[in-house]
Amino acid sequence: MARKKYTNEYIIRSSPSILFEFVTDPTKLTQWFSDTCDGNDSHIVFGWGGSREEADIVEYIEDEFVKYHWKDGTKGEFFSFRIYKSEISFETVLEVTDFAEDREIKDQIRLWDSQIDQLKHCLGAA
Repeated sequence: MARKKYTNEYIIRSSPSILFEFVTDPTKLTQWFSDTCDGNDSHIVFGWGGSREEADIVEYIEDEFVKYHWKDGTKGEFFSFRIYKSEISFETVLEVTDFAEDREIKDQIRLWDSQIDQLKHCLGAA
């Protein structure tokens, strides 16, 4: 079954530059996204409960956008974080894009919601 791309947006009370650090810096990623994280400008290794997942950074625009591709992932699939200011409210928006099977999208969105709540807590924006 083909997996589908989905996108969620979250309002985050943070400056775009600080928020960008939390979606790209290994030290900050371990505070909300994974148990462990290590990497450099083009490659990152995430750890959860003893398992490791490797990802390449395939696109990067400072303070605006980062796209990761899982090493073992399907070609053309990715997860990404886009950060921008709302033109209407001027609030910082974090747009998360990921892929999942149709029947799993709701569960995956709930997982992202939980992760983003943890991110907000780390930022003091909860």
